[in-house]
Amino acid sequence: MKDLFSTGSQLYQQARPSYPQEVFQEILKHVATKNFAWDVGAGSGQFTQLLAPYFDHIVATDISANQLQLAPYFENVSYQVQTAEKTAFTENSFDLITVAQAIHWFDFEAFYQEVYRTLKPNGVFAVIGYGMIHVEHAAINSLIQSLYFKTLKTYWDVERHYIDEKYTTIPFPFDEIPVTPLKMQYEWNAAQLLKYLSTWSAVKHYQDKNQTSPLVELAESLSHQQTELKIEFPILLRLGHLQTKASKKNKKILGIL
Repeated sequence: MKDLFSTGSQLYQQARPSYPQEVFQEILKHVATKNFAWDVGAGSGQFTQLLAPYFDHIVATDISANQLQLAPYFENVSYQVQTAEKTAFTENSFDLITVAQAIHWFDFEAFYQEVYRTLKPNGVFAVIGYGMIHVEHAAINSLIQSLYFKTLKTYWDVERHYIDEKYTTIPFPFDEIPVTPLKMQYEWNAAQLLKYLSTWSAVKHYQDKNQTSPLVELAESLSHQQTELKIEFPILLRLGHLQTKASKKNKKILGIL
């Protein structure tokens, strides 16, 4: 699992979008018991804090202590520095395991072994994320598209393609649960938009190599923007149960069995 976000943890916490309640309702309607949940790759607790009202106990893990230190306190949440692929949890512990905007950084085979080991037989595994930003303002959206696909093209980590493909190409050795398509919608000012874009890992890679920001042109255009911008992200959501004995092919391929 890569750690790309320890540096700039506070900005990441402030600038990344929050998921709407519809995401939680879509997940929770499939969770029979809400006793114990594990939020993996929790970062600064963006997703954890929204889960907290629904479960008796939650453990949130990340490899970045810097990120976890910024997470909000809840009596029923334990934040722990652990890798996704090897944990200290006991077998059949969790009613729900969630991964929000992080699974593309994991070693799939090792992580799924942990999911199969720690998820209860009737538990739910949820992969959550959000795709490419869309801004209703055509000129600004065009600049963002150019930034993403041209300026930063060679600066994205290879794992980013899983998000571009909307998590449809990640290995998923589970009995999949159909979900309702969802999206996130916001109204952001220019400063909020720039803060979000500055959290992109490729922006950091570009700055480290070139000692200059790739956001200069976009920042200049946004400096003339007086009104709030309508922003939209497609939500990426895949849910599953542990596979039954009748559907073991994918598990064998991944080495889970």
